[in-house]
Amino acid sequence: MTERFAVILAGGRGERFWPLSRSSRPKQLLDLVGEKTLIAQSVDRLRGLVEPEKILVLTNADLVGATRAAVPSLPPENVIGEPVGRDTAPAVALAAAIVKSRAPEDAVFAILTADHVIGDVPVFQRTLAAAMDVAAADSVLVTIGIRPFEPSTAYGYIEVGEHVPSVGGVRFRRAIRFVEKPDRPTAEQYVSGGCHVWNSGMFIWRVSTIEHSLAKHCPDLGSRVKGWALKAGSSDFPACIADEFGTCTKISIDYAVMEKADNIVVAEAEFSWDDVGSWPALERHFPADARGNVHIGDVAAIDCSRNIVYSRGRLTALVGIEDAIVVQTDDVTLICRRESAQNIKSLLAHLREAGRNEVL
Repeated sequence: MTERFAVILAGGRGERFWPLSRSSRPKQLLDLVGEKTLIAQSVDRLRGLVEPEKILVLTNADLVGATRAAVPSLPPENVIGEPVGRDTAPAVALAAAIVKSRAPEDAVFAILTADHVIGDVPVFQRTLAAAMDVAAADSVLVTIGIRPFEPSTAYGYIEVGEHVPSVGGVRFRRAIRFVEKPDRPTAEQYVSGGCHVWNSGMFIWRVSTIEHSLAKHCPDLGSRVKGWALKAGSSDFPACIADEFGTCTKISIDYAVMEKADNIVVAEAEFSWDDVGSWPALERHFPADARGNVHIGDVAAIDCSRNIVYSRGRLTALVGIEDAIVVQTDDVTLICRRESAQNIKSLLAHLREAGRNEVL
């Protein structure tokens, strides 16, 4: 049986969840939804499918210690720090090199992310196992597509075509093209047409398949996999990555490979999925009162509607407030309109320019 690995990308900063998410404790290290951190939940979902010693986590170099503490079931050496963020394609190349160095034969590995909320774990595992079987059997790039339940403009889409044989009860279709985040009218067309799925950012492939694809479509990264694989596990490897990783082309795996490749197969997800990208996403995971308010923590509200309030450790009281997001932490209070939640990153840029690094 082909060896199975999983690589969890945990390099994001989760800025849209500021002020709860900070550079030293970003979204994946928070227990936003559930009793465990998002990265711990990502590891738990793989239990019984991928052995702990074959689960790798790629994160920022300054978060290695905190990440290891969050996932104590993994060997410490399986949490690897990137010296600088270069987007997902260099991370995939690094992951391919490490897996190649550890697997004597051509192994399959999944690229997953640390900040998704996924329900129906048995269904997720069945889908991922089927995708790994498809990737092991053929030189294809497999991804998991999410059936859209609304015309979201926050996600990329994949146009899908003909069905290919199902595996383990999981349906697969050929990918026609990857589409960037659309405007609202286009998203509505995609959803009503039934031929588009959301791009989940989860990918599955053999080491040789992605190595070949990188060499073909992004030679700068393709050329690095073999060299890094030869050094992976040696005492020279950390210095090698420290010297070379920052010189990689900064590009996503979507741009580098997926939008160019013609050998992509999409597994149709039947599990619930959410990338909880910003504060408004929490209303999908917490109950609302009769007026549409979601309160997390110690909150009192009168004559309020459609607010999301996060206040653990102290009382936050609202009177006559509508359509707002209110977040209390020990040192920062955030108040913004729901419709402005995506602009929190702009606020952080303003604070950064003002030298307010102590709150970032």
